[in-house]
Amino acid sequence: MELDLEREKRLTEVEQRTKSNTHRLDKLEPVIEEIHNMSATLVEMTTEMKYTNRNVEEIKEKVEVMEQEPARKWKDSTRAIFNAILGAIGTAIGAGILYLLSLAIK
Repeated sequence: MELDLEREKRLTEVEQRTKSNTHRLDKLEPVIEEIHNMSATLVEMTTEMKYTNRNVEEIKEKVEVMEQEPARKWKDSTRAIFNAILGAIGTAIGAGILYLLSLAIK
């Protein structure tokens, strides 16, 4: 009889622990579901971030080209001005030489 009471007591404790554990698991199921949802969202965000990073790199390259454009134009302009000045000086020297030669021939 005492053995039956002990078994019944242990069985009651096991049933109570089972109910308690079931209740705790029921509370955790929505949390686990939310973790799965967050994980899927994180994967999507990572994919979008990679796409965004590629776009930013392309834009960065285009901006660098645009930034270099004024410097290239300035360099080309100064080269053209320098060449024009050298051409004018060369022409003046050539004209002077021709003038001196024409004076010497007379």
